[in-house]
Order: sequence, then C-alpha cells, then structure tokens
Amino acid sequence: MKYLILIAALLALSGCSSIGKVQDQMVPVGEPPSRQISPIPEQMAGVPPIEGKKITIAVYGFADKTGQRKPADNIANLSSAVTQGAEVWVIKALQDVGNSSWFEVVERVGMDNLIKERQLIRNTRDVYEKDLENGPTPLKPMLFAGLILEGGIVGYDSNNVVGGVGARYLGIGATTEYRVDTVTVVMRLVSVSTGRVLMSIATQKTIASTRTGTDVFKFLDMGTKLVESEAGYSVNEPVNYAVRAAIEAGVVELVYEGERKELWKFRK
Repeated sequence: MKYLILIAALLALSGCSSIGKVQDQMVPVGEPPSRQISPIPEQMAGVPPIEGKKITIAVYGFADKTGQRKPADNIANLSSAVTQGAEVWVIKALQDVGNSSWFEVVERVGMDNLIKERQLIRNTRDVYEKDLENGPTPLKPMLFAGLILEGGIVGYDSNNVVGGVGARYLGIGATTEYRVDTVTVVMRLVSVSTGRVLMSIATQKTIASTRTGTDVFKFLDMGTKLVESEAGYSVNEPVNYAVRAAIEAGVVELVYEGERKELWKFRK
C-alpha cells in the first residue's frame, strides 16, 4: 500500500510540473497572434544615432548556406534546420537599429514585383491621362542604394554540448538531459560605387534544448504485479528566435565597426 501511495504522489508531482512547463511554452488556442519583440532590444535601441542623413542600403537576399536539415531520429527529414527567409530579419534589424535613425532600406528582394507594378501604373497613366495638358503623370524615380548588405546563415552545428544527469532508487528515477546547438551568421557591407567589401561581421547564437522526466518501475505483491509509469516534458529554444538574435547582433556590431573604421560618425 505504501508503494502505491508513493507512486501516486510522484506521478501527481511530475504531472503537475510537466503540465505547468508545457503550458508556459504554449499559447492558448483562443488567444490572438502577438507581435514578436526583438531578442536584443536594449542593444538595438542603445546604438547612438548617425551624424548626418540616413544611409540608403539594399538587401537582395540572405540565404541559408548550411544545407542542414532538422535533426530527427530514424527518419529522413526534408525540413530545413533554419529559416529560408532570413532577409526579412535583416531588413527589420536595419530599419530598427538606433531607434530607426541609421538606414533607409530600399526594396530589392521583391524587385520583379515592384518593377511590374510600376510598369502597370505607367501603362495605365499612358492610356487614361494621355489627353492631359502635360501628358501622363510621370512616376517618381526609384531610390538607388550606396551600400549593399550581403551574407547568409553559414553554419548550424548540432550537438555541440550534450549531457544529462539521473538517479534511480528502488525502481523510482528521474533524469534531466540537455543539448546545445549553434547557428552562425556572416554579413558583409559592399560599396556599390567601387565594389569594395568595406567590412565583414560574423556572429553566432546557441540554441538550448532540455528534457526532464520521471519514471516508476516496480514489482508489487511478491513480484506478481508490475507497475510502470513515465512522465516528462521538453523545452526547445526556437531556432528562428536564435537566427534573429544573431542577425540583430551582427547589425549592431556592423554599425560600431563602421564607426571604428571611420566610415561614419556617431552624433554627439
């Protein structure tokens, strides 16, 4: 009887702990989507403003160059380990760094769509505004960039650190395991007028995963009855969050590195 009471208490404790942890990681079904906040807001906002006008910069792409697939046991997983659209975080970081005081980002990722839309406007005006005194209203010229930001996600290293701890007594045990992966991002700033690479920045971010569980394996009544039970939970740091953090850290470092190389100056 005392074994059954002990088992019930252990399962209750482990179950409550597991449910609480899982609920902390999950968004209730009825809740609306929320805005994703910058992983490093203090560093992004703490960059001093630029002296002079904003720098016009273009981002054509920020590709996944790792070729890595999501880790999976005993199956062939075709899903990529990291996002294939990291340029959206690069553009967002350039727009937000220094409280939006540094870069004027021009559209280049969707260049084909932009050109088609401008052509549609031009053709429509040619048809319906041809009788105006000054002719069809001309489109404003597109902004051109003085700098291009190139680069990509160049590394995703799995199982850099793997470990755990566990204990078992009289058929009752508990274990904790952890694993650390690393994502590496490289970006470079290129001068459009000369083609010279002005600087290159590399950043990396760890991705931590943990798993905790308890189990009971017990024979009762002189070995004629067996009780076996398991409970546990795991917490995985989002890869997308880590990629965004590495990109934002790279943009912050790029601004400071440019100031050290006297490419621009901080406002005093």
